[in-house]
Amino acid sequence: MIFTITVDGPAAAGKGTISRALAARFGLAHLDTGLLYRAVGAKAAEGMDPVAAAEGLTAADLARDDLRSLAAGQAASRVAVLPEVRRALVEFQRRFARREGGAVLDGRDIGTVICPEAEVKLFVTASPEVRAHRRWLEVGGDAAQVLAEVRERDERDMNRAAAPLRPAADAIIIDTSGLEIAEAIARAAEPVARRIG
Repeated sequence: MIFTITVDGPAAAGKGTISRALAARFGLAHLDTGLLYRAVGAKAAEGMDPVAAAEGLTAADLARDDLRSLAAGQAASRVAVLPEVRRALVEFQRRFARREGGAVLDGRDIGTVICPEAEVKLFVTASPEVRAHRRWLEVGGDAAQVLAEVRERDERDMNRAAAPLRPAADAIIIDTSGLEIAEAIARAAEPVARRIG
């Protein structure tokens, strides 16, 4: 079976949690595509050319324990605007998405650019304030600064020339601002269950 679910949305909207839950529930492989960009960004921050980092990405690069930091997220957003980096990572993502057994991919342009033919497309969002609070609970620091960084990243991701963050025309939009985790997962699972039958 080849069956692709795309889960796009801004930082801290809940797309990772939802994606992992869908993969587990329906027995599909999962790829957090943001980790690809975080790994490239981390290597670029250490002085490596971002395009070379993208072209030579390994499983070990994706296993780094610093990829969930705010700094890695900001570095990811900076390298994600580079068309050469995006091109280097597109084929990897497309092969993963159409693998036998099905796959769930979460990111920012999966339903619009990477897998426009996906069987189910979800766009998970929440207000900047809610997302900043979630991120602050994860990483701590100054709450006002975290909100400023969330807004700055949204601005950069939504207005980049290559593959801007936006829902696919046929995506199902799930706003998690006022939802418990279980409710958000249940809403995401409904269209998948209908399509899989």
